[in-house]
Amino acid sequence: MLATISSAALQGIDAEIVHVEVNSGETGEPKLILVGLPDAAVKESDDRVFSALSNSGFKAPRTRTTINLAPGNLRKEGPFYDLPIALGILIATEQIPAIDTSGYLIAGELSLSGATRPVRGALALARLARKLGKRGVLLPPVSAQEAALVEGVDAYPITSLDHAVRFLTGEITLTPVAHAAAIAITPDPEASVGDFSEIKGQHALRRAVEVAAAGGHNLLIIGPPGAGKSMVAKRIPAILPDPTLDESLEILSIHSAAGQTLGGSRNFGRRPVRTPHHTISDVGLLGGGTIPGPGEISLAHHGVLFLDELPEFKRSALEVLRQPLEDGIVSISRSAGKVTLPCSFMLVAAMNPCPCGYLGDSKHECRCSPAQIQRYRARISGPLLDRIDLHIEAPALSIAELRDEKHGESSADIRSRVQAARGRQLDRFKGTRTSANARMTHAQIRANCPIDSTLGDLLQQAMEQLSLSARAYDRILKVARTIADLAASERIEAPHLLEAIQYRSLDRNLFY
Repeated sequence: MLATISSAALQGIDAEIVHVEVNSGETGEPKLILVGLPDAAVKESDDRVFSALSNSGFKAPRTRTTINLAPGNLRKEGPFYDLPIALGILIATEQIPAIDTSGYLIAGELSLSGATRPVRGALALARLARKLGKRGVLLPPVSAQEAALVEGVDAYPITSLDHAVRFLTGEITLTPVAHAAAIAITPDPEASVGDFSEIKGQHALRRAVEVAAAGGHNLLIIGPPGAGKSMVAKRIPAILPDPTLDESLEILSIHSAAGQTLGGSRNFGRRPVRTPHHTISDVGLLGGGTIPGPGEISLAHHGVLFLDELPEFKRSALEVLRQPLEDGIVSISRSAGKVTLPCSFMLVAAMNPCPCGYLGDSKHECRCSPAQIQRYRARISGPLLDRIDLHIEAPALSIAELRDEKHGESSADIRSRVQAARGRQLDRFKGTRTSANARMTHAQIRANCPIDSTLGDLLQQAMEQLSLSARAYDRILKVARTIADLAASERIEAPHLLEAIQYRSLDRNLFY
């Protein structure tokens, strides 16, 4: 008998329909044949499924059985298909009635006891079910909670194979997980990132961080060891505004595709912060694999990617950032297919001015030769620097500053100004895909960053003196627009433009 169960396969952060076809009762040697481009984890499903069937009171097929995961040209990976394969076998071997499952997409890993375990990509599965007009999805409870974030689709929590059978045969009724779009987030005390009031001195750096956070701009911090670069960078999440619901769902889609489910973290409703080590590979940073999946830049979508000790990263790894920083998306091509992943993130990088870190420090002597300094700085290419909006120097702190008991401005105060500036930007770009000044298109720059002839001459003079590129011209205007938003100004004024230019003054002085 032939049975067909509808499931899906992940392609990047999206899902495509997969039909699990099970045909039992064939003549020939009793065995199970699995076809349809399965990976090793899918091929191992027969052992898990047979044990789950036995421990759930059912029998494994005793005749030749063929399982086809269609379409055959789409690679399938992971234990995603355990539950639909088991249900297909039960229908094909007539151990349960020939029930109609066409209204559902079904997925789930089975333990040897028959209990279900979460799978990645539940959000993508729910979106596909809505697109196809399905009644709902059948998923393990944790995955169903994640899928319930998608409106218009019922997510039914299935705890075991027997539970799924009794629901589909009408023996029991299940209440779908309530739509959780307005899910209340409980602050995670272990996720504390500290407060800006703990930062001593560094007023210029604090201001640059505020401007970067307000407009979503990329930031490079340059300074000696112990100046507080990493300490400041790690507190940036505390001043970022909460993501919108649409942004939260985009973030969750990526993390779900990477196997980081809602039940495994308490970060839904927060902007992600990724801090990869400098030994990371190109694939780890960009994404990829046999079946292309998200890398660190996609996992930082709508959040922060913090690269500490920037010159220590492999040159090839840094260079792959150029196109994603510009476009906010990354396209990955592999033999298994091509996927396009979103990666609109705020890059925050920190580095020393030289290999020993003490170039220009009045208290420590730099031991680096000019050639060593040049080689160190040459690890960061000009095109990459052009894509970083703000360059700020963090000088070493004096003993008096370290002993000062006066607290600086708190993260809450800075965050209120950042939120107000982001609110103006959301109003300005309403109805477009742009959400922050850093993502303005050329047309939006012309429309929202007008400057008079006096300011135009000032910017031209700065461009010529600093030998800046045409890309830097647009980025200065974007930063000036953000500074004006922080000042609640409708137009870009001279102080706003001068401050924006100042953040590019290290562009050529330090690196060329």
